[in-house]
Amino acid sequence: MTTTGTFPTYADVKAAKDRVHGIIRPVPVFEIDRHSFGTARVHLALEFMQFSGSFKDRGAANFIAAHLADGTMPDAGVVIASGGNAGLACAWAAQRHGIKATVFLPRTAPKVKVAKLTKLGADVRQVGTEYAEAAAASEFAADAGALASHAYDNPYIVAGAGTLLTDIHDRIPGLDTVIVAVGGGGLFAGTAISADALGVRVVAVEPQNCRALNAAIEAGEVVDVEVDSIAADSLGARRTSETALYWARRAQARSVLVTDDEIRTARALLWDHRHLAVEHGAATALAALTSGAYEPGDGERVAVVLCGANTDPSDLVTT
Repeated sequence: MTTTGTFPTYADVKAAKDRVHGIIRPVPVFEIDRHSFGTARVHLALEFMQFSGSFKDRGAANFIAAHLADGTMPDAGVVIASGGNAGLACAWAAQRHGIKATVFLPRTAPKVKVAKLTKLGADVRQVGTEYAEAAAASEFAADAGALASHAYDNPYIVAGAGTLLTDIHDRIPGLDTVIVAVGGGGLFAGTAISADALGVRVVAVEPQNCRALNAAIEAGEVVDVEVDSIAADSLGARRTSETALYWARRAQARSVLVTDDEIRTARALLWDHRHLAVEHGAATALAALTSGAYEPGDGERVAVVLCGANTDPSDLVTT
């Protein structure tokens, strides 16, 4: 890995792009109705159309490909603690290479994610009630000799996530701003790395009661936060990574917060007007615009990342 201090850089993103080429799906991007947000040009990036249903495929594919190339993948396979999506991506990437995957996740994880993990052949172990309590994965790694992955705090995972913005940038000439939801900070950190290199503004969006990155920026260091949000199944990390905080500062990211009601409204709008059924975590990014937490300027070209759709659509309601 090429690093700035201890943090991954754009060189790592470019290496990841080579590794995952032909493995992950290029992100579909389309512009929504003109004048929905003044004169701004707003595009939706449908990253939830990856094989496992979220952007996490990029990091997982890069992580496993890198370890296979280096000869550092053990016979016991890979293990990960996850709120759901990282586990799904890890299981998908492992299955693709015939590698065993063990996934620890909370007992509160959505049933749709548990069912998909089982279908992917993962050994599913549910413990605790939130992502932080799934740390039993590290004990399993030590006991079984499995390779420990991480939902967001790993340089290969971050670099893989950073390939998303390079795809979006290729598809939107003159892109000014990317809006992305933040959980632990893997997607954000990778996005910020690429944004810094490509001259794109980053807007980091979090639920008010699920604000690990926002709190770290405010405190000037990584801190623990309480987790209580409708989007906690995908954005429910108690603390962000040092990598995310470093790149938030370097890329001069804008951090905004939205309420659960604003997230529900954005999610319903996507269904009512686009027939897109996404997770609350994915709708969090759009909520920055629909709530007014972020107001784009005249003519600003904006990409909103819809990062995941491993959701139960039965609770979607019309507005």
